[in-house]
Amino acid sequence: MKRAWRRGLRKAIVRNDHYGAAAGAVAGLGGAIAIGIMELFSFAAHYPLAVIPFATSIVLVIGSPNAEPAQPRALVGGHLVSALIGILVLKLAGPQAWAAAAAVGLSILAMYVTGTFHPPAGINPLLIVSGNLPWTFLLAPVLAGALMLTAFCYFWHRGVRRQSWPQRWL
Repeated sequence: MKRAWRRGLRKAIVRNDHYGAAAGAVAGLGGAIAIGIMELFSFAAHYPLAVIPFATSIVLVIGSPNAEPAQPRALVGGHLVSALIGILVLKLAGPQAWAAAAAVGLSILAMYVTGTFHPPAGINPLLIVSGNLPWTFLLAPVLAGALMLTAFCYFWHRGVRRQSWPQRWL
């Protein structure tokens, strides 16, 4: 039993080769830089929670740049669609717990229908409804943050990683 556990651990360590560790370090550095830049902007704008919707987006786009939800259409569109759903549900139902849950579910449906599925964007309607946030949340931080993140990822992937990103814009 002990030997099997050790063999499994040894295989896992060997599988995580130096290239994988280096790629993870570069991705981690990119994520830290992107979130740091966004934190500076949110601090300057006196909007402390502005970075929350994008923390998981940066993990997805930096860590899995070829995934469909990591493309600009999904990144920008998913955040916009989900925030819009959150605003609509807030206006119709108010800042209720059930409304926040419904807004998240409706935003998933809307992202699928519009072809902008981006899982990290599911936090937007929850924040909007639960926090009773104004419609301007759609413009800043959502639109501004999604565009800033897209620009950062474009330059990060092309400049630092020397990879083509995105696979497609729309």
